[in-house]
Amino acid sequence: MNPYDEFAVEEALQLKEKFKGDSTVTIVSLGPQRAIEAIRTALAMGADKGVHIDDPALAGSDSFTVAKALAAALKDIPYDIILCGKQAVDDDCAQVPQSLAELLDLPQAMVVEKLEVADDGKKATAYRRIEGGAKEVLELTLPAVIAAEKGLNEPRYASLPGIMKAKSKEVKNLDLAALGMSAGDVGVEGSKGKILKYMLPPEKQPGKKIEGEPEETAKELVKLLREEAKII
Repeated sequence: MNPYDEFAVEEALQLKEKFKGDSTVTIVSLGPQRAIEAIRTALAMGADKGVHIDDPALAGSDSFTVAKALAAALKDIPYDIILCGKQAVDDDCAQVPQSLAELLDLPQAMVVEKLEVADDGKKATAYRRIEGGAKEVLELTLPAVIAAEKGLNEPRYASLPGIMKAKSKEVKNLDLAALGMSAGDVGVEGSKGKILKYMLPPEKQPGKKIEGEPEETAKELVKLLREEAKII
């Protein structure tokens, strides 16, 4: 499981423990068959049920079309709060949570390092890191979308009983037809961005080692910085 998603799952489980009653944690994941492994991991941690979105047409989907499919699935799932990892760890786009919030017309807080939900479950206070080392504090009316950052909590390990229970917990499978969507809505056709090509970064030139007495090496270094590197 994506480590940022682990923080989101742990926060959901802690909220379930706080509010007790009929609280339910549902894991929704979009991806190929191997995504089931991540869902089962979350179920072993203590989540109640899972939803797996998988369809051949989803191949090549960008962040926007992934968010569209997730939003379509969530419209049929009751929720008080939606917790996501702040970003994936493959493309690192960090765009799905924001797009999801916009599509569902919900308040949002990204890169959240601390979350406090009011005892009545109607509001939340989110603490997030911003540029320059400063912190931003947001008060949101729930339901809202929260994107988890490292430090939000310490994810628990799945216990052996939890792993055994996870095998029998419900995982619902959804394809595009079940979401009321078509191939034109997702994948390469529905994506806002298209990858034209991949390339390696320019090869770095080998470094130079200057040897000798300090006075001479300093002169040589200045000469190289001026004539070869051209930075002075």
